Amino acid sequence: MEWHIQCDPEEIARYVFCPGDQARARKIAGQIDNSYLVTDSRGYAVFSGYYNDVFMTVIGTGMGGPTVAIAVEELAHMGADTFVRVGSCGVFQEGQRPGDVIIASGTVRHGGTANGYLPPAFPAVPTYSVLRALVDAAEAADIPVTVGIGVAGDGFYSPHDPKTSEMLRSAGVVSVEMESDTLFIVGAYRGLRTGALYASDGTPDEIKPDWGEADFRRGEMDAIRIGLEAMLAIARADETQ
Repeated sequence: MEWHIQCDPEEIARYVFCPGDQARARKIAGQIDNSYLVTDSRGYAVFSGYYNDVFMTVIGTGMGGPTVAIAVEELAHMGADTFVRVGSCGVFQEGQRPGDVIIASGTVRHGGTANGYLPPAFPAVPTYSVLRALVDAAEAADIPVTVGIGVAGDGFYSPHDPKTSEMLRSAGVVSVEMESDTLFIVGAYRGLRTGALYASDGTPDEIKPDWGEADFRRGEMDAIRIGLEAMLAIARADETQ
């Protein structure tokens, strides 16, 4: 029995979605046939079910790197090997709007948890096959996406240096959130497949505007749809190997 996610390993799939938001975890589970609550312990709500006959698991990890690291480690102990974060993010670039879908090609490491696994110079990047599956799924669904580098850090309310923000914007960084750096680094260290995509919840000048709520929710469902189809493609490819 794991320390935090206490359940029967047979109820955990190889293929895991790991949003931070518990409500989004329930939304993803709602798109999976015969989904059920596996466990709800220590802040981790876990659901499993079938998507097109492929067994999949969803976990709401909560916010920040430490909780993501624990979730990935314990689910991997139970047989999971593929993790896709379906999250929300802020944005940097002019023209980015609520509801835009972003697929991460890498993450600038401003968090602390991943430093316990690999040094800061080690790049935080998704597994290429997962990244490719996400892009292919978006193209097949005719959902516009931005593929690019984001930044992730632990301190939502910590002081932010305007010069650093401007540097990241000038370098083309397209997203900011709190979990992908840890997910990618733990995945690299443990030999797990990882990927991440997000729905933008704001603009470069305004976080979570009321006027953008409907567009954000549309983008959230678009990201969920892309994630499910990408994971299905990954599973089908595994069946042929």
